[in-house]
Amino acid sequence: MIAETVCSAASAAGLGIAVVTAYRKRFLAAARIAAYSLVPVALVMTGIVGWAADTAFSPTAWAGFVLLGGAWALFATTRAVERRRGGSRAERKEARAAQRDAVAPAASAPSLSPGSRPAARPAATPRASSGDDFSDIEAILKKHGI
Repeated sequence: MIAETVCSAASAAGLGIAVVTAYRKRFLAAARIAAYSLVPVALVMTGIVGWAADTAFSPTAWAGFVLLGGAWALFATTRAVERRRGGSRAERKEARAAQRDAVAPAASAPSLSPGSRPAARPAATPRASSGDDFSDIEAILKKHGI
């Protein structure tokens, strides 16, 4: 009841401001102000204001919002853990299958995959003469595979 009264008063005040603005020959601005001032009355007439008031003072609605927040938190947590583990469920399943296949039939321990050994560093190339200014750039590009 109070919300409907406040919305009606706000609309009446807005329409009054629109009339004053139109009197000053600013018709486009007056039309825009009138449009904005009709929104609160339209919300009251459609019942949205009553629904919002009922929702704001309903413990059941607040419990629903709490459950939605909890569901969102669980979803976000599981996504973060999935990204940290490195891929989706199917990718982890394929990785486990590949790891099981890495053991040779007669071997007592699993063979090392290429990714488990540290890569041997290539020998450092001697610096080119000072006349070759692009050797550093070329080294960086080669390092990044470009």
